[in-house]
Amino acid sequence: MTDPVGDADGSDTAVEVAFTIDDATYPFVSASERASGPVELVEMIPRADDRYAEFFTVPGIDAADVLAVAEGFEDLTATCLTEHEDGGLYEFVVSGNCPARRLASLGAIPRQVRGVDGNGRVVAMVPPGYDAAAVVEQFLEAVPAADLVRKRARDSLQLPFSRATIDRVADGRLTDRQREVLETAYDAGYYDWPREASGADVAADLEITPATFSEHIQAAERKLIGFLLEDART
Repeated sequence: MTDPVGDADGSDTAVEVAFTIDDATYPFVSASERASGPVELVEMIPRADDRYAEFFTVPGIDAADVLAVAEGFEDLTATCLTEHEDGGLYEFVVSGNCPARRLASLGAIPRQVRGVDGNGRVVAMVPPGYDAAAVVEQFLEAVPAADLVRKRARDSLQLPFSRATIDRVADGRLTDRQREVLETAYDAGYYDWPREASGADVAADLEITPATFSEHIQAAERKLIGFLLEDART
């Protein structure tokens, strides 16, 4: 049973949209057919050159098998961050056809990407100022396998991370340099949606090279993702 589709105006409020996608050509859907539990997005973060880092938990599949599947996609690179008895945490950097990336390119913020037994579900927030109806229409044109199942106004808009999360993880998990880079990026609007500052902008503020910024910020982000995953489990 699907949720009813309601009317919502995205001109001055955030709008939540939800879709089902059962097309196994998308990795999170096909992987869920073999997984022992939900294949689920933990967080999604913009990278340079219109790429996105998507952090997924994949239970019940060996890391070697997950990485082997990822190699079959030219626009996808995968890294196993942690592997444990019942699964692992992976970073997938996508630059091509991906439902979450498509929504992000339209201005929406993907908040849930979940696959269970070959059935996929994607939930995103359309920020105020964006035309939610246009976002839905363009997304369905680009991803014909998707079906809209919900559209409703929301009072809040959750962005990647929060200052409270950064402060909690900084104590004991981040190096001093990682904390400085992360806090500078956060304060500059690097994690705002849309971004208020690029990686090059933050690197200039810190008087470091963009490559050095990328090295520190990605290491810090991976630690944040690990913390969020542990926090969710407890």
